[in-house]
Amino acid sequence: MERYGSDTEGDEQERPLLHRGAEDKLQKAPACCSARYMLAFLSSFGFFVVYSLRVNLSVAMVDMLNTTHQTSPNHSGSVCPPHTSSPPPKHNHTAGVYNWDSETQGWILGSFFYGYILTQIPGGYLAGRFGPKWLMGFGVLGTAVFTLLTPTAADLGASYLIAVRVLEGIGEGVTFPAMYTMWAAWAPPLERSRLLTITYIGAQLGTVVCLPLSGQICFYLDWTYVFYIFGAVGLVWFILWSFLVFNSPNTHPRISERERLYITNSLKNELSTSAGYIPWGSIVTSMPLWAIVVAHFSYNWTFYTLLTLLPTYMNDILGFSIKQNGLLSALPYLGCAIVAVLSGQVADYLRESCLYPTILVRKVFSIIGMIGPAAFLVAAGYTGCNYILAVSFVTVSSSLGGVSASGFNINHLDIAPSYAGILLGVTNTFATIPGMVGPVIARDLTKHNTIEEWQTVFYIAAAINLFGALFFNAFGKGTVQPWAVHTSYSHGD
Repeated sequence: MERYGSDTEGDEQERPLLHRGAEDKLQKAPACCSARYMLAFLSSFGFFVVYSLRVNLSVAMVDMLNTTHQTSPNHSGSVCPPHTSSPPPKHNHTAGVYNWDSETQGWILGSFFYGYILTQIPGGYLAGRFGPKWLMGFGVLGTAVFTLLTPTAADLGASYLIAVRVLEGIGEGVTFPAMYTMWAAWAPPLERSRLLTITYIGAQLGTVVCLPLSGQICFYLDWTYVFYIFGAVGLVWFILWSFLVFNSPNTHPRISERERLYITNSLKNELSTSAGYIPWGSIVTSMPLWAIVVAHFSYNWTFYTLLTLLPTYMNDILGFSIKQNGLLSALPYLGCAIVAVLSGQVADYLRESCLYPTILVRKVFSIIGMIGPAAFLVAAGYTGCNYILAVSFVTVSSSLGGVSASGFNINHLDIAPSYAGILLGVTNTFATIPGMVGPVIARDLTKHNTIEEWQTVFYIAAAINLFGALFFNAFGKGTVQPWAVHTSYSHGD
């Protein structure tokens, strides 16, 4: 079985010292036109597709509901006055609408994550055993196909739509573990923050583009085209991925020899040579891993709450039309994307040039990226109908969250690069739970769509975020753990 990385024996030196001693002797391969940065941009496009397919329902849902049927005598339209500077053009309502109550909406929005959670750990294992390329490729392809079937499922009934969303989640569930496994073989240690934040920005840009574009599509065409258009984009990405991406530098036919040696030599002391062996006992009892689990769970509670319900909040509380909704809902993720990329550059600069310990950088960036969003999210709940201030606070909250992309979010590669895909599967399994229960709880708490109810939702998310930041700072580590570099498990040597 091929092992994605170096075949030389590992050691257990502290990572920062190892990096300075080993990588300084290497001839660093240029980034321009390199295979590793091509992988970064293609994977970024892949996560653009992944998040487009994930969030399009959040905007389409606003247009899929029979609001005339659902409006109660005590609640007509939004809490705040509608924000329209001129009479809007005619809204296309040619597609069907459905009489789903708030509880059903919550289950539909959360159903994706019931499939997503199932394939996290299996995805990490399969990527390490058989290679991440095709696992990632077919995962996104399957999600795109089921996205194309979404309008048909909605016509058949809420239960069919929930089933399709679960299947989409199963496909997407392997994507992050697969990419972590891929980067374990492709990312030089001192370029990890840069390369992984390029990958992550695709997820944010997918949200940024999908939310406003979905609003426009719903307005001028109808909501069914949201799923047809983004599903087709997923098919295009799969073709590019199939022909241009390879599992490791050693299997890439067009990589330069200089870059291949630079990558493999920089990783030779970090990857385990125990092919096929997975130290499950050490993994599940590793406190540094549980620090990432708690931080990931906590951050995702806020992230998924906003991701699935921000369009509803914009519509029901702040009074934005479906056309305005997508654009304004995208602003927080545009800020997050920009900050994530900048934080990746700063994090690697602090580690490489200023020689700050890896764990110090990860902890500081996690504090900023979790406590900052919590504070501004709570503040957003007290802006009343001042929609400019409300949108500004939510945007700042989400933007600061981008700093965590260089914090706990890539710490898996710091503590166990050989098993990064499996570790990501473990942490993402727990981090998916907020996506499953968060929308359901939030919709249950906001049955009357009052500002006070939404304040409660924001308080809960902020408190969970604060706890996660403190836990990671108490127990997080930045060095390769001894169980991740052992070479004594191969029998018969």
